[in-house]
Amino acid sequence: MKASARNQLVGSVASIRDGSVNDEIELQTASGLRVVATVTRASREAMGLKVGKEAMALIKASAVTLVTDADGMQFSARNQFEGVVARVNKGAVNSEVLLTLSGGEQLVAIVTNESAEGLALAAGQKALAMFKAGSAILAVKA
Repeated sequence: MKASARNQLVGSVASIRDGSVNDEIELQTASGLRVVATVTRASREAMGLKVGKEAMALIKASAVTLVTDADGMQFSARNQFEGVVARVNKGAVNSEVLLTLSGGEQLVAIVTNESAEGLALAAGQKALAMFKAGSAILAVKA
């Protein structure tokens, strides 16, 4: 499968929580990373999502928020992953930040240059990557 979403996390469905309109799907990668996505009940049924089924979470880099000083802070985003900045590619307006997570997965975030400078993002720096469950799109093999 080819997709424009920079972040593609492969795993299997670990749990499903029924909702009245949207269902909450938890995907677990081989390294143990758990990604929460919300999908409509109709989408869940159409994709045949059930515990144990292989799926992929797609997250656009622009949906990933980075935090460098989260001590004592709580965030509403369901997906929060600690990592280390592997590299920062500065563009004319935005910077592409590659974050390596503890299990080896990598997440890419697109942030404004102003934000990258304000956070002093640089290789080797610890950061928290987060995105809302509604920003994760699930895909399965047809």
